[in-house]
Amino acid sequence: MPQYNPPLRDMQFVMHELLNAVDELKMMPRHKDVDADTLNSVLEEGGKFAAQVIFPLNISGDTQGCKLDQATHAVRTPDGFKDAYAAYVEGGWPSMVCDPAYGGQGLPVLLNQCFFEMLNSANQAWTMYPGLSHGAYACLHEHGTAEQKALFLPKLAKGEWSGTMCLTEPQCGTDLGLLRTKAEPQPDGSYKITGQKIFISAGEHDLADNIVHLVLARLPDAPAGSKGISLFVVPKFKVGADGKIGERNGIFCSGLEHKMGIHGSATCQMVLDGAVGTLVGQPNKGLNAMFVMMNAARLGVGNQSLGLTEVAYQNAVAYAKDRIQMRALSGPKAADKPADPIIVHPDVRKMLLTARAYAEGGRALAMYCALLLDKEHASDDEDERKDAADLVALLTPIVKAFLTDNGWLATSGCLQVFGGHGYIKEWGMEQFVRDARINMIYEGTNTIQALDFLGRKVLADNGAKMRKFGAMVTEFVEEEGTDEAMQEFVNPLADLGEKVTKLSMELGMKAMGNADEVGAAATDYLRVCGHLVFAYFWARMAKIALAKQDSGDPFYTAKLHTARFYFAKLLPETAGLIRSARAGMAPLMAMEEALF
Repeated sequence: MPQYNPPLRDMQFVMHELLNAVDELKMMPRHKDVDADTLNSVLEEGGKFAAQVIFPLNISGDTQGCKLDQATHAVRTPDGFKDAYAAYVEGGWPSMVCDPAYGGQGLPVLLNQCFFEMLNSANQAWTMYPGLSHGAYACLHEHGTAEQKALFLPKLAKGEWSGTMCLTEPQCGTDLGLLRTKAEPQPDGSYKITGQKIFISAGEHDLADNIVHLVLARLPDAPAGSKGISLFVVPKFKVGADGKIGERNGIFCSGLEHKMGIHGSATCQMVLDGAVGTLVGQPNKGLNAMFVMMNAARLGVGNQSLGLTEVAYQNAVAYAKDRIQMRALSGPKAADKPADPIIVHPDVRKMLLTARAYAEGGRALAMYCALLLDKEHASDDEDERKDAADLVALLTPIVKAFLTDNGWLATSGCLQVFGGHGYIKEWGMEQFVRDARINMIYEGTNTIQALDFLGRKVLADNGAKMRKFGAMVTEFVEEEGTDEAMQEFVNPLADLGEKVTKLSMELGMKAMGNADEVGAAATDYLRVCGHLVFAYFWARMAKIALAKQDSGDPFYTAKLHTARFYFAKLLPETAGLIRSARAGMAPLMAMEEALF
């Protein structure tokens, strides 16, 4: 059976030593009373919930899956999921980062990031239910009317109701401009919505009393394409002005998707038949409002793979220390045993260290983005809010694509460590791999993230956002450039920064001649930039570890070894990626379609 131990020590390292989060948060009026003891205490309790309540349901939930009653359209989640959700609500976890005006605790987003990483390690499928509710809450909090906020936010904040986003339709995936769902205005100001949605995570379940669907649809006079999309809030049960649940609304689950992974998460085909909803935001501006939830979901999906990377690593390490197989090439390391533990073999160590480096680098990036969100939402300095928003926008596609690509590589490598036992279900590893592969696809495929990153986040503003991150890299390189002990980290970071600047300019020039050049280079380019971001954080973590390596705490020794592995074995991947990006579109587009 697999195991999971919340990585509290590393989270505290990133929070307190790398990000200096308490001092940063105290500068925000909303968080002026925060302290390290509170943050650590919440993390510890969150880890207990993840490890003790939902982790034991992971394999059984995957085996059992969700069940749809075709007659009633009701979905039953796996055994134990409903009780775990009730414990989640009773513990006050849904309200942790929500606005106190709507029953929330107003704690930092940074805490929520750490908590949800642990939940994703423990049980990604279960975590999708509350995770989507946070996105629906955020969207309505920013774009809802006063009446919508009063009706829905307190229930979402408490976890009594859950939320979804209903975007995709059978004829359109990422290209939402093709959606056909219709919204007909009614005399009372509401709308009757008719259409079909697919791939709706948590679209129907038995965990909460009501489900608040955020639905994209078209008004009768809407212009074609993405400029004609409006957003509506459509509850599963109608809600009266007094907030009480009324009759069943015309939205129901017509089928469940049979997926390769996350079986405990109900992925629904939804039918809307005159479902009553109310407009969120402005007519034909629904996509802009929905991006609040979509961007939150993209950060959340990166966090899913971060969680899987961590739990896969933990189990692979435990197995590698215990499993004996052959002798080390340099001679026996466990002379008292008939063979050596496989952790002595270099390639096993490479797979383990790859997962560790991607987990710890991903954690640093994800927690940094969460702190940026705290600044964007809670700082009283307008310039700081703007800078934070720009950096979050820049880094979101990297979190989604780079962390999920890395999660796939890491979980696959960790399964490989187990050899034949890796694809046997009771060890848990094959489930981590199946779940991780899904994360590269939904909430915008990683290719879509790459196109968004290069096309919109870098080239569209002539590199303004990218230069903000580049300035951070330059400042760090200049500060540490004369420290001999830091050269092994600073020099490759500086070198890659210069290469990214040059590559960005080259691709910008090519794109002016032919926009397909963006599509040809985008995936390689995002991965190069992902490594630049990781290299920056790993160099900063190495600086801290160097200063404390003689403290007697093996944590810092391990951190330093992992940093050296990252720079020596993983960062060099960028050389091939840069060469591939520069190769351009010709090798991809020269072949005629008929020859495929």
